[in-house]
Amino acid sequence: MAQGGDLKSLFLSFAGYGTRSDQQELEGSKFKKLCTDCGLLDKKFTVTDVDLMFVKSKTKGSQKLTFPEFEKALELIAEKKGISLDDLKSKLTSASGPKTQATTPDYVKFHDDKSTYTGVYANGGPTSVDGKGDLSELCDRSDANVRGVTQKFANSH
Repeated sequence: MAQGGDLKSLFLSFAGYGTRSDQQELEGSKFKKLCTDCGLLDKKFTVTDVDLMFVKSKTKGSQKLTFPEFEKALELIAEKKGISLDDLKSKLTSASGPKTQATTPDYVKFHDDKSTYTGVYANGGPTSVDGKGDLSELCDRSDANVRGVTQKFANSH
């Protein structure tokens, strides 16, 4: 079976999607993503059916599918969709793998266009490395009474 290698790499790419380590088993959410990204969902095979096929295929007490269990799930999916297993496998192996759907931010004139900056930000913004003081110059560390009032403040009022 020449497609088996391609199917295995597809399985592993979805199993490891979103993680930094190599995963050898497929979680339910990733199985759903595989079915969605590969275009398997239709009127005959819905999201509910994805969950049912996942539960029918995995071993009892397990939360993930191994590759042999995944192949069993494919048989159930092909039966549910009314197509041959080979057609289903060819559809899967022609898929490109997991798809990432990210949003791109809109252009905001006053944020993205630096010619509209005013004040200190027009010159590059504030800095903390130019040696013009630190937090200790801003804080009054002199002795205070129980209420937190310093002698200097108490004498001025």
